[in-house]
This record gives sequence, structure tokens and C-alpha cells, in this order.
Amino acid sequence: MAHVSDLIATDIERYLEQHEKKSLLRFITCGSVDDGKSTVIGRLLYESKMLFEDQLAAIEADSRKWGTQGGDIDFALLVDGLAAEREQGITIDVAYRFFSTDRRKFIVADTPGHEQYTRNMITGASTADVAVILVDARKGVLTQTRRHSYLVSLIGIRKVVLAINKMDLVDYSQQVYNRIDEEYREFARQIGLADITTIPLSALKGDNMTEPSTQTGWYHGPTLMGFLETCEIDETRLQNGPLRLPVQWVNRPNLDFRGFCGLIASGSVRPGDRVRVQPSGRESTVARIVAHGGDLPVAVAGQSVTLTLADEVDISRGDVISAADAPAEVADQFECSIVWMADEPMLPGRPYLLKLGTRTVSVSVTEPKYKVNVNTLERLAAKQLELNEIGVCNIALDRAVPFDAYQANRETGGFILIDRLTNNTVGAGMLHFALRRAHNIHLQHVDIDKAARSLQKGQKPVVLWFTGLSGAGKSTIANLVEKRLHALGRHSYLLDGDNVRHGLNKDLGFTEADRVENVRRVGEVARLMVDAGLIVLTAFISPFRAERRLARSLVADGEFIEVHVDTPLDVAESRDVKGLYKKARRGELRNFTGIDSPYEPPENPEMRIDTTELTAERAADRVIELLRERGVIA
Repeated sequence: MAHVSDLIATDIERYLEQHEKKSLLRFITCGSVDDGKSTVIGRLLYESKMLFEDQLAAIEADSRKWGTQGGDIDFALLVDGLAAEREQGITIDVAYRFFSTDRRKFIVADTPGHEQYTRNMITGASTADVAVILVDARKGVLTQTRRHSYLVSLIGIRKVVLAINKMDLVDYSQQVYNRIDEEYREFARQIGLADITTIPLSALKGDNMTEPSTQTGWYHGPTLMGFLETCEIDETRLQNGPLRLPVQWVNRPNLDFRGFCGLIASGSVRPGDRVRVQPSGRESTVARIVAHGGDLPVAVAGQSVTLTLADEVDISRGDVISAADAPAEVADQFECSIVWMADEPMLPGRPYLLKLGTRTVSVSVTEPKYKVNVNTLERLAAKQLELNEIGVCNIALDRAVPFDAYQANRETGGFILIDRLTNNTVGAGMLHFALRRAHNIHLQHVDIDKAARSLQKGQKPVVLWFTGLSGAGKSTIANLVEKRLHALGRHSYLLDGDNVRHGLNKDLGFTEADRVENVRRVGEVARLMVDAGLIVLTAFISPFRAERRLARSLVADGEFIEVHVDTPLDVAESRDVKGLYKKARRGELRNFTGIDSPYEPPENPEMRIDTTELTAERAADRVIELLRERGVIA
């Protein structure tokens, strides 16, 4: 339903035309529990006449049922839709509501106040232009007020309304208002929030919500609705920035047309403008701006358009068309902030997918520099990030991407992290800057390459990755395979799990994070050895599919052979040559694979060896046969 207007009944087409041209403001409400966030939104919906008669009747009935406001309407019930929320009087999920006035359209997100719902609040704030932070006039600035303000600053919201609510419960005291305003502004300066508008409210009574209150004659600022109707939206600011158009689709309906479609993230563009395509760096001139209704003379941030260029330039989905005189940066290593949103912790070194704009790439996250206690803003040492934690980390991508710092442009500086196996979103991040080494370290050309080294050795380089439970027979079979290769005059090297932990990885333990880093390092060493033209054998439990996929991705197609030494747990435990299973069963060895740490068997290995059916010698023969079939050895 839209804002009530006489035109609805008299001239619906004119009304729809007016409604279409209204600007859209997205804002969030946040604050401590029971500060009145949902009541504020409910009052805005009520005052903007956004309720049907049956909805109003239902809310009046619910107000009598729950009895939270005596005989008055409880406006919070318009937003707190979950039964658990109504019973507890709190907000759990992010609730979105639409309403409009004669001047503007609005989408408001009512975000939860509890610390365990930090990821919900980040989700609601990610597209907002304004944050309305509520403070209970009786309680003043609380820990949760500071926490939400920090998150607002982190997510890049520039305009903040400090809504001092429940002024009716402190007799509309100007002294209380001034004290809270001064305390909050002092804190806001520490976290970089500068554009703050403080408004005294009583959402329940309607004071300063849509009309100036007679109870606050000492206040001469805007009402809450007045501020929301007139404040500059982020889209307006972005229109004044440099052009950024992430390419979403290359449109080629016929041989005579090739256009590049996308939503303009910032700036404006006109035919004849000089643009640069990134990351390639090629430049061209805009020939046409094609839209649904025909060609446009100009397009601005927030519009979805198709650009055609004067030159034939190779452009793909994920590239960014930038202003030639103010292009985006291009890099593959960054410092960033990450908000972790998954139940499973973020493990340094584990590969994830990173989606930045319309481009998706592989990414590896280093150990966090620190994590932030969002209640105290204290920086704490951290090995990994748990659910709802926020950390500052370095990340490395598998290719260079165009970007802007998040504070300058959310669309080209904000990203999400995706689990490669489940495709679930596990984190959200904000790019700070490119690391200097991303610009200063370059691959050095060498004349003797992998092909030359392989030809000299008369073999194709490959990684033979043996994986399985402890006691499965990985090292035994790998050792036999290398002996056969040596007898055939082949050049090989065996990286055994125990041997590597005596040197390269002696600093690592057996936590899940250390296991990930252990396999990552071995994968990098194996990649270098493949480049040297060697047949590399690795014998590691390597329990997680994600890390084995990372090791595979480091070498070319056909250069990674995963060998699953498949031995049932009871058989492997019965061997127990090193006595490790006995220690694990007694609780003396924590995080032992198969006992209290999982093993994820390969889904599609190149070879599966069932050691209950094959001897180690016969298994080694099978591996040699596979190498011959693949042309690794003659």
C-alpha cells in the first residue's frame, strides 16, 4: 500500500508517476534492548497512514491481548512479527518495512539489539544510508549503544540520528537531553562519526515524531520524519564520484551489437566519455547508453544501463568500467575488516570464495591481525574468528581485481565470503587498502621453465596426494611407489607428514586451524617441486576437502592425482603402530582424526585403494600403472 493521496481516487496514473519519481531512503533503527526501536517504526507506519483498516483492527486486538501498553496501541507489534519476539518484547530477526510520504519513499530495517545477533544487524545495515540509534532517556548511553555505533561506523553509514527516546519518562528534561547528547558525541568522535543529529522523542506519545512537540519548547531541530524526508541520501553523494560500472552481463544479441550491462555504482556517464576497463587497463570511448526506453544522454549512479564502446575491447562479467581520469585501483592482496557469520570458525589458510561486485574469485585469509571487542573497542589477539566476531585480516586473491576502499564506495569495496563446499555466505568484509607487496612484488620471468625441466627429466611433473586416516598405510604405499620410480630412473620426492613436521611445520600443532595451515604449506612446496619437473608424493591425513581442493588448485589441470587410501577406522585403529589411537581414546591426544576430529573422505579421487583387499605392494603397482596410463612416465 502507498501513502494516502487524493490522487489515488481521482488520477491513479498521475499518482503512480509521482510515486515513481520519489527518492528512496534506506535506514536502520538500532540501539539497546527495549529502547523502543520497533515502537518508532510502528509509529512512523501509523502516522504515514500505511495501515489498512483490518491491520489497524488486528493491532488493536493484539495490543489488548498482550497488554504491554494498557489500553493504548502497542506500535511495536507492527514490526515484531515473531512469536518469540512478542513474548519476550525484543527483536530477533531483521524486519524490513516499506512506507512513503508525499516527499520520499522509505525502507526501514529494524535490527536486533543482542550481541549474538551481530550478523543480523550487519545484514540490515549493509544497504542503509542513515542509522537511527535509539537511547532510553532514563538509561543514557549504554554498552550496546557504543557497540551499535561502532558497527554503524564500520559498515560505512555516515549519517546518524541519535534519537533520545522515552523523554516522557524524564519529564522532557533538557538537562537529560544535553547530558546524553554530549556523552554520545564525545564517543562518536573516537570512532569517526561526525554527521550526528540529536532528536528528543517519545515514540509512544508521538512527540517530535512527525510534528514538533509542545513538551519540548527548548528544542528547535527537525522532527524525526522531517529529518528522514530531507536528508541527503548516499546515492546523491555517489553520483558526484568517479564512474564505476561493474559489468554484470555482456549483451551480444547479434553481430552488430555488443553492449556491457550493469548497475552504475558511482558517478555518471555520457556518450563521448573516456573510460578505462579494469583490470586489463584498456581504454575506449562510450558510444551509446542504452536503456529500456531508448538511448540516454546521461546515466547516473543507481541506474541499470547498457554501454557500448567505440572500440573492440575484451570485457567480461566481473570487469569494472571506470572513468579514465579516475580509475579504480587494481590489486590481489588487501587489508580488510571481516565480520564472521558462520557457526564454523574462520580458519586462516582455508580457501573460500570472495564475491566483490559481480566478480567471484578464490581467496585465502591469513591469521587475523587482531579482533575487536565490539563492546569495549579493545583490540585482542586472535588465531581465528568465531560467529559474530569482527577482525582485521590480510587476504590474498588468486587474481588481481579492481576495487575502491570501502569507505569511498561500498559497491566496489564491500565483499562477501562464501564456503566453497556448501555455497553458504560465511562472512562479510570491507576492503581498507591494497598491501604494498601487491604492487611491488611481481612474478619474475625465467628462461628455464617447467616444460624445459620436465623435458630434461623425461617425465611429466605431477603431485600424488595420498590421503586417509592415521594408520591407513599412506606412508608405506607412498614409500614403495617412490622406490619403484627410483628404480625406473625417475625424479621424485616424498613429502611425508611426520617428516615435514620436524622442520617446515614444526611450529604447528594439531588444532583445526593448524591442520589447515599444515596442508597449505605442503601444497605450496609441492607446487614449487612440480615447477621443478618432479613427481611429488605427499602422505598426509589432510582431513578436510577444502584444503585438498586448495592444493589441487595450485597446479595445472592433470597435475594433481588424489589417492584415497581407504581403510575402515577399526582396521586403522587395530594397526596403531605409533600408539596414537590409544592415547586419543584415553583423552591424552586431542583433535585426533577419526576420534574427536572429522575426516572428510574424497568425493571423486583419481584412485581409491581399499587396503582390506590390496596389499601395500599391489597398491604401489596400481599407482605406477596409473602414472603410465596418464603418460607421466613412459
